Amino acid sequence: MAISVEIHHTGSDTGQRAEITAQIEHALANHPGEWKISIIGSQGNDQWEMKIAGPNGFERSYTLEGTAGETEPQVIGRIVAKMMPVP
Repeated sequence: MAISVEIHHTGSDTGQRAEITAQIEHALANHPGEWKISIIGSQGNDQWEMKIAGPNGFERSYTLEGTAGETEPQVIGRIVAKMMPVP
């Protein structure tokens, strides 16, 4: 299993980015294959765009709402887990 996580323009520090990556890796632990996750922040608002690409053409996108607490590492991990197919 290979997981690539890219996080850009979120204002997150190194520790928070590492925690987000760890939460995503945990959410994908039971899902074999190559996974690519990108999280891109916006300078205009508190929304982050998350895109997930995986094996067999799996693609999902989700807008993380900062005001709703969705940019917290643990919440991101739960959202990713809910978006995954049943293993």
